[in-house]
Amino acid sequence: MGPAREAGVVALDHVLGQSGAIAHLQAAIRAGRLHHAWLFHGPEGVGKFTAAMAFAAVILDPSSAPGLDGTIRPDPDSQVQQLIRRGAHPDLHVINKALAEFSNDKRIRDARHVTIAKDVIDQRLIKPASLAPMIQTSALAAKVFIIDEAELLDRSTTHAPTQNALLKTLEEPSERTVIILVTSSEDRLLATIRSRCTRVAFLPLDEASMRAWMARADVVGGSDGGFAGSSGGSGGIAPEQLPWLLEYAQGSPGRLLGAIRDELPKWGALLAPMVDAASKGSLPISMGATMAGMCEAWAKAQVDAADHASKESANRVAADLLFRVLGTQLRTMLRAAAGAGEHDRCERIASAIDAVRQCETYIDSNVQASFSMDWLAGELASAFAGTRFARA
Repeated sequence: MGPAREAGVVALDHVLGQSGAIAHLQAAIRAGRLHHAWLFHGPEGVGKFTAAMAFAAVILDPSSAPGLDGTIRPDPDSQVQQLIRRGAHPDLHVINKALAEFSNDKRIRDARHVTIAKDVIDQRLIKPASLAPMIQTSALAAKVFIIDEAELLDRSTTHAPTQNALLKTLEEPSERTVIILVTSSEDRLLATIRSRCTRVAFLPLDEASMRAWMARADVVGGSDGGFAGSSGGSGGIAPEQLPWLLEYAQGSPGRLLGAIRDELPKWGALLAPMVDAASKGSLPISMGATMAGMCEAWAKAQVDAADHASKESANRVAADLLFRVLGTQLRTMLRAAAGAGEHDRCERIASAIDAVRQCETYIDSNVQASFSMDWLAGELASAFAGTRFARA
């Protein structure tokens, strides 16, 4: 198994807010014959990887059997479940970008990767998929491979060696081998990859499911503004910030935990008065520099914390976080304006949202962040005040 993320396997029927996807998987298990390739697709952080691990835990375990309610579950105390909980099952392989750090090739280990290296797929999937399973079992599956963030496999219209190398294994898998691709951007996978997989859609959680998840994860803030939670670290989150977090997360538990980890409510609190001023046609002169500085500080912290972190990738992620924080503020404003019947203001807010999207394309095109953020600050004010705005 791969590093870090595999711990804490949730039972398949305990995956929250994904009844359609789980029903699909349970039906496949009950049928007794599994397709060899699966594509779990949907927004980030909504339970795709959690479901993939839970699915693997059922199909690798010969103890799995229907209960009184017809749901197929493994014996939680079986040897297979104990191995999976310890991250020690030799036939459950989780593949992700971070495995490049453990490559036999020093050049691969020392490189900074923004994609899943071909060496990782060769050594962690293609080679072991061709070998006999380590555990002889009567379970539905003998080996399971989970590719997390499969959108990070290379993609080019003329040259995609990693995906093409994977394709042969998808076409001719060994007996009782199951491969699960987990992705939030399935369009970045080759059509030939997608066509060979059984697709399972995962959706954003509704508010009731989000609150049930928060209760389960113990996402609770104290009166002093402290945050306690079994799924995250201290982030200074107070109960009154939960509405902002729910709006930011948009039905994604993973995104909510990320916001807590990265202390994004603080970003929201810093940007809110600036966005409010821009909405009144008065541009805070420091807004562009403030946004660029926030991104730069976040990216630097990520690179400093990891030996092989890519500064380019960290910069893009930081900008994406900033755009999401701005989007949260603008969506809240739009909902209030719509509720008040302020149609003209709704159109202006929509124009501001378009400006954020346009700035995303500038960042993706490698336009310098300081220039992009200055442009965005001006466009936010212009969206509300026509082509004229005042610098505050």
